[in-house]
Formats: sequence, C-alpha cells, structure tokens
Amino acid sequence: MSLLEQLTADMKTAMKAKDKETLSVVRMVKASLSNEEIKLGHPLSADDELAVLSREMKQRVEEQAAYADADRTDLADGIQVQMDVLKRYLPEQLSADEVAEIVKATIAEVGASSKADLGKVMGALMPKVKGKADGKLVSQTVQSLLA
Repeated sequence: MSLLEQLTADMKTAMKAKDKETLSVVRMVKASLSNEEIKLGHPLSADDELAVLSREMKQRVEEQAAYADADRTDLADGIQVQMDVLKRYLPEQLSADEVAEIVKATIAEVGASSKADLGKVMGALMPKVKGKADGKLVSQTVQSLLA
C-alpha cells in the first residue's frame, strides 16, 4: 500500500472515529505531499515522500522546542500529539548506539582522521541514515568521534 493510500485510509478511519487531531495531521501530510508533487512536476518516489515526512517532523520538533522555551506547555503538548501521528508514517528511528556504529564504520570506510574530514564523512554517511536518524544527532556523533 502506497503512502497516499495509507493516508487516505487513515483519514477515513479518523473521520469515522471523530478523531480531529489525527484527521488534521493526516490532511496536512496529504497536502504537503501533493504540494511537493506539484513542485517537482512528477509523481513522488519513496525517497521524496520520506523527505516530505522528515521535513514535517523537523518542523514539529522545532515548534515544540520554541513552545517549551516560551513556557507554553499547552501548545507543546498539542505539537507532541501531531508528532505521534507523524511517527506512524516514518521508518523506525535508529538509536544513538546504532548511529555511533554506522558513523564508526563510515569513518573507517572513508579513512577520516580529523575534523577536516567532516564533510567527506557526512557525505558518505547521510545516504545511509536518511530518514532513519536525526541529522543533528548524526552530526554531533561524527564531530565527537573525529575530535
């Protein structure tokens, strides 16, 4: 089942259950996917869909942090509900230990030895963890292991 078919089925289920939060998030994701398809001018590949979902999740994480900094826990909780719905459509995220193992293997693979090789390592590493790990976590892990 494609992502759009899954979203449509989930939207129908949310409508029947009168689950407004899930319904609004599913509609937002469908709209984002449609907008991306129009922007690119061709049907979305699985990687394109993953990029859209990752972008939406990243926006929610940043929003939640901003609300938490402003002591608006009510709004931060609402964002958390949206993030929980988005997580259903994203692949399973790698743990910090799994990211560290992949980073170590990539550092050995490209022969990196100092922080000067950061770009080379990141270039080889990001396709391996795309959509499966937060870019910030990956970058921090690479920097700590190259230090």
